Amino acid sequence: MANMAMTTAAQNEWQGDLSELKGLVSERALTGETMMLNMGPHHPSTHGVLRLLLELDGEEIVSCIPDVGYLHTGIEKNIEAKTYEKGVTLTDRMDYLAPMSNNMVFCMAIEKLTDLDVPERAQVIRTICLELTRLNSHLVWLGTHAIDMGAMSVFLYCFREREMILDMFEMLSGQRMMGSYIRPGGVWRDLPQEFLPALETFLNYFPAKIDDYERLLTNNPVWIDRTQGIGVIEPDVALAYGITGPSLRASGVNWDIRKTSPYLTYGHYSFDVPLGEHGDVYDRYIVRVREMRESVSIIRQALKHLTQASGGFRSNNRKFVPPPRSELGQSMEAVIHHFKLWTEGFSAPDAEVYMAIESPRGEIGCYLHGTGGNKPRRVHFKTPSLIHISALSMITKNHFIADVVAIIGSVDIVLGDCDR
Repeated sequence: MANMAMTTAAQNEWQGDLSELKGLVSERALTGETMMLNMGPHHPSTHGVLRLLLELDGEEIVSCIPDVGYLHTGIEKNIEAKTYEKGVTLTDRMDYLAPMSNNMVFCMAIEKLTDLDVPERAQVIRTICLELTRLNSHLVWLGTHAIDMGAMSVFLYCFREREMILDMFEMLSGQRMMGSYIRPGGVWRDLPQEFLPALETFLNYFPAKIDDYERLLTNNPVWIDRTQGIGVIEPDVALAYGITGPSLRASGVNWDIRKTSPYLTYGHYSFDVPLGEHGDVYDRYIVRVREMRESVSIIRQALKHLTQASGGFRSNNRKFVPPPRSELGQSMEAVIHHFKLWTEGFSAPDAEVYMAIESPRGEIGCYLHGTGGNKPRRVHFKTPSLIHISALSMITKNHFIADVVAIIGSVDIVLGDCDR
């Protein structure tokens, strides 16, 4: 009798906890007919510290409740306490697989707010860096997505090629990942002498490796069985949820900010926007693989453009950009500007702007509100990972637990990008 009383008490307590989830789970969960299961926050296939509360009927997903915030670092609030240039280093840590995309959107917002010019050469360098960042991110995505479903060789090959990209990032900024290379008005420094030969070597080497990935996966019957018809997102549903990037284009919606609202030098280059037809896990895979081929093409065109591009690697506006080191031993004004910019920073108008670019995961936007002083009043980022996680409830419904692993990998989330 005592054991029965304890069991009843525990059941009542459990039902009391579930009552807080009323409307998010089915009525059957409140009676114990279905089972509640935690997936994460330490499960490797959630691609970060993500907790999914799954309601299961056997192996079938009845409802899925994402629980985020485990990786919250207060980046947006911290930027408000720093001068504009110092805030750039914090943006690296949001989407840690595409740090230059974060740098880029924040710097573009600053440049729009302050009307700061960016030389043509700097814009071409930025374009090359962003497409290398896209390749870097897609390689991590493909490798981890494949190993989640048992294709271990692809993981090893993708990370082998990624090492070449990280070596180039180290040439540019001294860091493999968090380089803060893109700065307001341009980039930190010009391309070092060894960068262009390394890039040319990579561009000649990489396309054949994409062919290898496709030989291993694209027509693989096990891969097809695990991905086709799984996690379908209809175009109207994708738009209603605000899904962007490859996950949106896999549903057949032709929307790429590089094409629709060209920034940097994308308007000068010819490239295709890969689209899917079914909006399933397989299409999201195909779209990203084709995007890697397009990124190689864009970088090749940018290299030709670089030889004709005018200007330097950064603006000469000394109100916003520190003078080069070579001037510090010759000009007292240069020393003063250098000291003031690194201690006080520069002022931006009391106005608000919004800029958005196409990151590897989708649209990343930056809302920036100045104060008239050297620190922003408000900084807020619209990030694709948060939106894609919010759509998991819809995408996973009526699938099996094994399919959840494939679906999470296919929408390509980064929890630093989500939680910030």
